[in-house]
Amino acid sequence: MDIFNTHKKNLYVIGFVLLLVLSVYVIILSINSLRYGSNDSMQIQNVITVSGKGEVKVVPDVANVNFTIRKESKTVKEAQDGVSKVEVKVLEVLTENKIDQKDIKTLSVGFNPKYEYVYEGFNKPGKNIIVGYEAYESLEVKIRDIDSTGKLIQELSALQVNDLNGPNFSVDDEDFLKAEARKLAIEDAKKKAKDLSKGLGVKLGKVVSFNEGESYPVPMYDTVMTMSAKTESGGAILPQLSKGENTISSNVTITYQIH
Repeated sequence: MDIFNTHKKNLYVIGFVLLLVLSVYVIILSINSLRYGSNDSMQIQNVITVSGKGEVKVVPDVANVNFTIRKESKTVKEAQDGVSKVEVKVLEVLTENKIDQKDIKTLSVGFNPKYEYVYEGFNKPGKNIIVGYEAYESLEVKIRDIDSTGKLIQELSALQVNDLNGPNFSVDDEDFLKAEARKLAIEDAKKKAKDLSKGLGVKLGKVVSFNEGESYPVPMYDTVMTMSAKTESGGAILPQLSKGENTISSNVTITYQIH
């Protein structure tokens, strides 16, 4: 019995020691966690954030116009045939003006029924009946010879196309210009960061974060478009179009560590 009690007492002692060691280990882990966590928090707080802006101005090199061909008739086929006839003339004009096939885009094609309200008589409900159809095709054209834009618009107008909109002047390859604007924005932010760190008496560390806002080309025009008019001799004056210039901008935000 004494041997049994002694053995039991030894087990209690061993268990107590193991529990004590485990507790000390947990306490040490907690202290380290608090210490390093505190350092990380202080490190995150030791930063400065600056913004930069870059702009690139460029004269547009392409013009975009869009328009719709509409025709009405008693049947869908007749209306669509009417659209096709005008489309053939439109394509001829575009070819004469050296518009490449890849720069002609069909935006939509379709037809709609045309209704007419019929009165049935006193105390009788009227009704809508289909009296015909309207077919349409919408096109968008990119003009690379930008100086011929006025002439082309006039020739398309003579074909009696509908909803002629444009021109919208733009730059064909904007990716390169966006990269240039971003480079200028980063340089602007770097200069601000250096000036700020010098004023604060601190040194710049590594970049913690970088963000670039969306940039959009902003068109700027010198004059408005003058529509065609008749001269005294009966000739037509071509529309005078101002291309102006587009501004491609980039806005960046950079966060630096400081020490």
